[in-house]
Amino acid sequence: MSIAIEIAGVSKRFRMYREKPSSLKQRILSGRVRAEDFWALRDVSFDVAEGEFFALIGQNGSGKSTLLKVIAGILRPSEGVVRQRGRIAGLLELGAGFHPELTGRENVYLNAAFLGLSHRKTDAVYDDIVEFAELREFMDTAVKFYSSGMLVRLGFACAVHVDPEVILIDEVLAVGDEAFQARCLDRVRTFQKEGRTIVLVTHALDMARQLCDRAAMLDHGVIHAIGGPDQVVREMRRTISKHDLEFAREEGSREIEILGGSLHRGADPLAGALAPGECVTLQVDLKANEPVDDPVVSFALHDGANNFVFGSDTAQHGLALGRVDGKRRVRFQLGPVPFTGGQYWVTVGVHSRDNQRVYHVQDQRYSFEVRQTEGRRDQTYVPVTVGVEEL
Repeated sequence: MSIAIEIAGVSKRFRMYREKPSSLKQRILSGRVRAEDFWALRDVSFDVAEGEFFALIGQNGSGKSTLLKVIAGILRPSEGVVRQRGRIAGLLELGAGFHPELTGRENVYLNAAFLGLSHRKTDAVYDDIVEFAELREFMDTAVKFYSSGMLVRLGFACAVHVDPEVILIDEVLAVGDEAFQARCLDRVRTFQKEGRTIVLVTHALDMARQLCDRAAMLDHGVIHAIGGPDQVVREMRRTISKHDLEFAREEGSREIEILGGSLHRGADPLAGALAPGECVTLQVDLKANEPVDDPVVSFALHDGANNFVFGSDTAQHGLALGRVDGKRRVRFQLGPVPFTGGQYWVTVGVHSRDNQRVYHVQDQRYSFEVRQTEGRRDQTYVPVTVGVEEL
């Protein structure tokens, strides 16, 4: 298997100045300028194979965009080396490299030259660029009069028409209107089918999971996890929960312990994806390590971006467990499931009725997938019946 991108021991340091003097006089009076080293990347190493779709994920400030700029050659690493094979198109800060006083047409030729295309080759793809950007009537207007959306469209159109072997994408699929996002995604999928190498920086965890072959999670500039996208996205969710959710950090006092949870379709363990409108049963097995009066069992659902979607508990449904001494099994039947396509993660907990004591929590330990209906873009599932009658 050939390697398209080799990243070996890459670190990137920035100098952070504190109270930097604004004049020569202030510099002389204050003496030495105080500065601190900030390491945005630390000893990052991995390879991306030719034809691989690779995701970089992580929280804000983790170093994702910095690493992508190092791969693109925009930033030089402080330590380590990056080796690339093939023409690279970087979809980073689209339109930022355009000259505001030049027209759209002039910027297309200038941008293409930066990306390594000759004038003649740019002539051959110019009409395709303009058609993709849908800006034909504005191509002889200075880009300083373009809206941000027009700049993004023209920048993306330029980048994807230079016949790149390697494409670097930094959150481009999250900008623009819905129609533009769909066209961007279609073009990226075309590149994927053509066997081009793609590195994607994204906060859309479900997109990384569904599109990519492998993923790496950065945390404070170091590789925290690397491997299959399902595994890495799950680790990302756990990390977000540990950082953001005090409830998730509390494992519990364990007077009652969750032995395990499971998801079922009817009487059988859940296998494969659910269709929108299907029912699913969440089963929770408990064990009391000492007698506990009237505990409450709860669950919460989060989507692929770690957004809370829905939750409930036994108390809300008027179910009292009484005095628990030994083992109990609690079942929640969910359905018809109102979700459309995506992965959903289940947190299970058991706590006192007054919420003052958490006995045990299993955070996003279980998951299920809902299948997206082919050719549809519904945000939710609503059961519909239809009839007809003569008037």
